[in-house]
Formats: sequence, structure tokens, C-alpha cells
Amino acid sequence: MRAIRLTRWQHEPELVDIEVPEPGPGEVLIEVQGAGLCHSDLHLAEWPEGVVPFELPFTLGHETAGRVAALGPGAGGVGLGAPVLVFSRWGCGRCPACLQGMDNACRCPVSELPGFGAGVGRDGGLAEYMLVPSTRYLVEIDGLDPVLAAPLSDAALTPYHAIRRAAHHLRPGTTAVVIGVGGLGHMAVQLLRALSPVRVVAVDLRPQARELALAAGADAALPAEGLEAAELRAHAGVAGAGLVLDFVASDATLALACGAVAVGGEIAYLGRGGGSLAVSPATLPYECSVSLPSWGTLPELVEVVALARAGLITVEAERLALDEALEGYRRMRRGDIRGRMVVAS
Repeated sequence: MRAIRLTRWQHEPELVDIEVPEPGPGEVLIEVQGAGLCHSDLHLAEWPEGVVPFELPFTLGHETAGRVAALGPGAGGVGLGAPVLVFSRWGCGRCPACLQGMDNACRCPVSELPGFGAGVGRDGGLAEYMLVPSTRYLVEIDGLDPVLAAPLSDAALTPYHAIRRAAHHLRPGTTAVVIGVGGLGHMAVQLLRALSPVRVVAVDLRPQARELALAAGADAALPAEGLEAAELRAHAGVAGAGLVLDFVASDATLALACGAVAVGGEIAYLGRGGGSLAVSPATLPYECSVSLPSWGTLPELVEVVALARAGLITVEAERLALDEALEGYRRMRRGDIRGRMVVAS
């Protein structure tokens, strides 16, 4: 079968031919029908050897939907042919966090695991087939388009997790700011609209991203170029933003977040832009908190799928063929993308 593999650190992924895997005890083989491309894949490819204790090569792709093609010995709870979405953060399965479906907060050191999960140290979904270690990581998606469902497992789950953690900040009359309206940001706008009564202000460099933010339900969409914290705060309201979701997390965007957040508010550091945030009374308002949400939980993914079934959130997706994925990554680096690019089969 064909697969998009990371074969060398600090090099582009490659489209290669590999064997179709055979499911072992407890495992399940998925025939992939939709697999999202994510900026996290680019960061993995750009890192030098040793940053993460992952062994190469492995197949990229941590947003995957498809159908159950085969079950290994002892695997059960799902039928052959069932349409499923893969929860791709695979923990040890034994620690207190994993036993509660919180594999995203697995207590086991990553050095003791083969990787964080599908597409992040272990073989993911940018292939014709993928192995999942247990049927517990599958959420059934009857009636949903697998191409539109695939990004729910990160592009929607990650902001959902952050928003749920910060729900106490999202009261009537408050504002939430979304910085970076890409794959995750455009879902965050919709989720804020579906889950809270707040005013939503979006920020992005790209005109097409700001248009997408408004289409997704943002009350305002501001150009990031030249934007000062005082101007952003003015749009957020005199008190500032109760929640700032930063999906870029560069030094510049984190400075904006610090200048816009309200007393007692929260900044959720979600992007992988490499920025740092100085914590002091001179840089942040009192009673403010900074969180580092990571992915989301398995129960939360079930809730995200329920929101999609109800029509409250919809992925803006461009469909690609597998042999177009590498050019898709190049376009992503250039910012030539609206919403999410998803490989469809």
C-alpha cells in the first residue's frame, strides 16, 4: 500500500510503498477514507533528531476516519465495515489518566512508549490502511462523511478540550479571542458559538482566513499585521477577553494575548509557533491563568461527534488525493489553505 512516511528528521515526508499491516491480538485494521493534514506534521518533520524519542520511519496522519477492515484475535465491540473515527492519542492504558479516557494526559514517560500515538511516533492514517491498538480508540460515525469527520479528532477536539476547561470564563457579556483561523481556529469559532453566549473576535494575517472566521460565526475578524494589543483589547471590550485561544503561539501573538486578556481571564497556549510568554505582574493582569491544553479526551471526542451530528459544527475541508498530500504540506507552509486539507480515498 502507499503511505506518507517521515523517513528522515529535518526532511520532507515521502510517499512510499509498504506492506498492509496485519492486526495482532486486540488490534483493529482500518481502511482509511479520510485523513487530515496538520501543521503538527510539519513541526515533526522540521525537528532535529533527538527532540522527541521517536524511531523513524513512521506514517504521518493523526486525523483519521474510515471503516473497520479486520479485527485481530480478541478484538471486539465493533463490527466489520463499521464507519469509525480514530482517537489518535494512545497512552499506556494503565495509568489513572488513561483509565479515565484521558490518554492525552498519560502519566507514562514518552520514552517508555513507542510514540504519542497515530502519526506522532507510531504509524498514522496517511495511508490506505492503518492499525489501531484497541477498539476502545474508535468512535462510530454512522451518517457522517468520513472526509469531514476525520478532522474532528484534532482540529475540533483540541479547541473543544480547551474551551471546556475554560467554560467558567465564557459568561454572557464576555468576549473570547481566537488567534489564528486555520484548521483548529475555524473550529474554535464554531465551538464557541455552539457552547457559549460570548462575543467572538478572530485574528489572522490572511484575508481568506478572516473571511472563514466570519462565515464560522465570529463577530469581528481583525488583520494581524500591525495589530497592537490595545486595538485588540478595544474590540474585546473595556474589560478585555475572558479567554484567548492562541493557535499560533509565536512571540508576537502571545504578546497580543497578554495585552488583551481580562483580569481573571485565561490564555490557552495551543499553537506550536515556538513563542514564550513571560509571567509577571508587569506582563499579565492579576488572577489571570495560562493553560497548555493538549489534544483532548476520548469522552470529549464522543461529544464532538455529537455536535457534528447535530449540525452545530462543520469542517471546512479541501479534498486531496494521497499523491497530492506532499504538495498539500508545501501549500500549508505557504499559508495557502482555507480550513483543513483532507486526503480522501
